[in-house]
Amino acid sequence: MADLRPQALDGHPYKCSINSGFFAFLRVGPAEGSDSKAPIIRLRETTMNRYRLHLQHFIFLVIASAMAALLPSAATAQASKLAGHWEGSIQAPGSPIAISVDFTAKPDGSLSATISIPLQGARDLPLGSVVVNGADVSFELPGVPGTPAFKGKLDAGGDKIGGDLTQAGNTLKFALERKASPAAAAREALAGFDQTVPDAMNKFDVPGMAIAIVKGKEVIYAKGFGYRDTEKQLPVTPDTLFAIGSSSKAFTTFVLGTLVDEGKIEWDKPLRNYVPWFRLQNESMGERLTPRDLVTHRSGLPRHDLVWYNNYGATRKWLVERLAYLEPSADLREKFQYNNLMFLTAGYLSEVITGKTWEENVRERILDPLGMARTNFSVLDSQKDQDFAQPYRRKSGKTEKMPFRVISNLGPAGSINSSVNEMSKWLIMQLNGGQFEGKKLANAATVQDMHLAHMPTGGTPQLPGISPADYGMGWFTQSYRGHELVEHGGNIDGFSANVVLLPQDDIGMVILTNLNGTSLRDLMAYVIADRLLDLKSIDWIGQGAARRAIAEAATEEGQKKKEVTRVQGTRPSHRLDDYTGDYENPGYGPLKVQLSGDRLQVTFNGITTPVEHWHYDTFNGAKAADPTFEDMKFGFLTDASGFISAVAVPFEPSVRDIVFTKKPDARLYDAEYLKRFVGTYDLVGQPVALALKGNALTAALPGQPALDLSPALGGDFALKQIRVVTIHFLADESGEITGFEFRQPGTVLTAKRRKQ
Repeated sequence: MADLRPQALDGHPYKCSINSGFFAFLRVGPAEGSDSKAPIIRLRETTMNRYRLHLQHFIFLVIASAMAALLPSAATAQASKLAGHWEGSIQAPGSPIAISVDFTAKPDGSLSATISIPLQGARDLPLGSVVVNGADVSFELPGVPGTPAFKGKLDAGGDKIGGDLTQAGNTLKFALERKASPAAAAREALAGFDQTVPDAMNKFDVPGMAIAIVKGKEVIYAKGFGYRDTEKQLPVTPDTLFAIGSSSKAFTTFVLGTLVDEGKIEWDKPLRNYVPWFRLQNESMGERLTPRDLVTHRSGLPRHDLVWYNNYGATRKWLVERLAYLEPSADLREKFQYNNLMFLTAGYLSEVITGKTWEENVRERILDPLGMARTNFSVLDSQKDQDFAQPYRRKSGKTEKMPFRVISNLGPAGSINSSVNEMSKWLIMQLNGGQFEGKKLANAATVQDMHLAHMPTGGTPQLPGISPADYGMGWFTQSYRGHELVEHGGNIDGFSANVVLLPQDDIGMVILTNLNGTSLRDLMAYVIADRLLDLKSIDWIGQGAARRAIAEAATEEGQKKKEVTRVQGTRPSHRLDDYTGDYENPGYGPLKVQLSGDRLQVTFNGITTPVEHWHYDTFNGAKAADPTFEDMKFGFLTDASGFISAVAVPFEPSVRDIVFTKKPDARLYDAEYLKRFVGTYDLVGQPVALALKGNALTAALPGQPALDLSPALGGDFALKQIRVVTIHFLADESGEITGFEFRQPGTVLTAKRRKQ
């Protein structure tokens, strides 16, 4: 019941109440001329006459309103007849332009509508002046030059619209046909897909897999298959966390894109504008390199991945600084070379610009707005979750669990862990021009720019109907059987992932597995695409399994022949302990060689590998708990003095071997240890005074400036000003220093120590 309180009638307050369509005016108060104080009801004829017309009009409005609520109007019926999804084309010169229109009926009987034109990258543009009058249908596309206006007729069956599109004086024919909603049609196309996945996983020995598929703004599929933990028989779910590896790169590029939108960086300005100290080994390349170059794999540097791999002690800044010492294999923008360190640098750039960590930027600019609350940046965090996948690998024909690899220091290039349920939100946002559930995360043009090719990879066709991939910004882009495909895979120890977009078809998919380096992540995307695009089926799984079997057999056969590269009958030139010591490269950092029992072992970035003599002074990486350096060759070098002075290792096969120089005995930098050498020595009748300056020795000869002694191999010292001259100290049986040999090319002079 509703109370209406009009102004007092005839000087007295009245109530008008509405109850089930009945009306009455009530005068509240005692009757005139009555002493009774009890309230009575009395209707005044004059009052009723005065308001009769108003009341009749009011009753008419209320009844009309009630009838409108109970019975659909003609306009409402017309709107309902048109509501739904329509697909068709505009008959433009050359070839038709595909369009789709979605009509929505409003409660008031009017229509709203949106139009999508995939060829032009236009999606869900609002239409105006939407009118349906009988069979006549018209609508406009406001805000576009020439105001495109569509006028057509609905056929008798109510399933087709045909008519004219006029724009700026030009007229083209258009046609639309009622279709099932894209999401419903896509779900129907996936009928029976559930049976395909387990069979494919069995063929590729994949323990667990999760798949999510989106169409437009809807998740149409999200399921888990197999086991996230085979020992405990724990099933994969759509919420299971997997490492997505290099699929993280698109997140880093997206963060930079938001900074571009905010005017804080520009893609094509030199990086030194933002990080003034940045350097590359080639100074010119370092001066010219831009943020766009960082995220398009065209820096001129090959991978150099062992700089960061398993390097838990390195900060991101330290790793960026190492770039100044890494050899390039091409000029800037000369050719495509995949490089994780450049994406690390891109993430570091976001930290410099914002004053926040890369993780904070990804969380604030992507994960929080999308509601990706469980997505994290370290496998250590994944293992604290209740639903995470264990990593597995194939070894000697068996699938076995392998250790998690923490790569947090290289986070911007590949450390994100997520589930298909949360990654589906990332897909929806990418397909919808940077928007998600009414929130704008980035400009549509910026998102589209990331999906465009910026660097050709130089690849050649490998599979029918699939073009060689080029690289955008954080995404590969190619043509798949005539459809634009944008994707980025991810491989990190024990996990393989693929994130795929078909932008013009409004389709996205994410495939996550817990098997190291499996190609099933790519093949499954092709299977899904063929279903959703209604393409002729290709047996991608069967063909891929056959190729895999051939490759595995060839690898096994090749391993049997590895000895053919070995020179038989040789031996090391030195005792094994002569090879031991600390080695260092300015780009890669320290490497340590130690004697363990009767053989050497090498430790780099925390990975220890036994090495066995191969031939001459080359040693071969043997089997180890961490197989990173198995069968890698370590070539030791001897200097002119006969000392093992360096070791060369093919850590980056695109450039010359990485040379680690042997460091002198650490004690030669210790002031306390150096005191034993301080004193005066007689050299060819001249006194030579050795003194301690900080933690270094100096030598003073009469009439000459003091010379600096630099620690050298074998416990010797070199004259810093004359590197070819060395000093070799002599000691008695007790270890007391008795003199030194002054070694120079062509002669060796002996100096005796004066007694104190």
